[in-house]
Amino acid sequence: MENTVHDLASRVPTPQRVPFKDSFVFRHIERTIHQAIVQKLARMVSTLRAAELLMEHGYLQEQAALQRVLDEIQEDVVFLAFGAMDAELSDLHSEYLAAFFEEEFDKESALESTQRRPMIPRKKIHAYLSRVPGAPSDKSTSVEVSRTVSKAYSGYVHAASPQVMDMFGGDPPVFHMGGMRGTERQDEHRADLWNYFYRGTSAFAFAAKAFGDMDLFNKNYACVVHLEELAGKDYASERQNET
Repeated sequence: MENTVHDLASRVPTPQRVPFKDSFVFRHIERTIHQAIVQKLARMVSTLRAAELLMEHGYLQEQAALQRVLDEIQEDVVFLAFGAMDAELSDLHSEYLAAFFEEEFDKESALESTQRRPMIPRKKIHAYLSRVPGAPSDKSTSVEVSRTVSKAYSGYVHAASPQVMDMFGGDPPVFHMGGMRGTERQDEHRADLWNYFYRGTSAFAFAAKAFGDMDLFNKNYACVVHLEELAGKDYASERQNET
């Protein structure tokens, strides 16, 4: 994944130094859809690593919160990839990119800033993905499934009671605030994290196709199939039956 990010980053205009207060920040001046894809992929790799690190140390609530972040990143990559493959950007993609690249503040002081970044409703992206031929199967991208998964993991982000109570247990039962390493919960969350690596790898394959590089697509798709084989799964046969 990391090698693919570096590869694709070399194919888009390089970020430029932009003055900021007494120093500078790096920004993509052109604000293209391919630059957005690269940024999302870079964040996906970093977040996957962070989620794995939290899982290995038993911080499962925090891992699940990051998985909520990964849900959106992975959906965004596929959404952007299909937009890049179209002959012309849709209004939804143009609106998304304008919001994505907008600066957080338009004044030096955050309190004086008048900037109000618009947020594209997630349901619009879910609806788009459910209509796109060739996107991941309905099992993973239907509007209702996406909504349900999003809602479940939002409970970890916002510390809803049912999710917080996953921290409670033992003999005598207490809140485990130093992680839940070595418990059944860790095994459950380890298995769950596999899905995010799998979906992330799939998203990388779509990104490669968005850049028009079928060799890179095939390499990433081979990783998808390899992950299935390692886990004893056979999604490839299901995909063939669907087509």
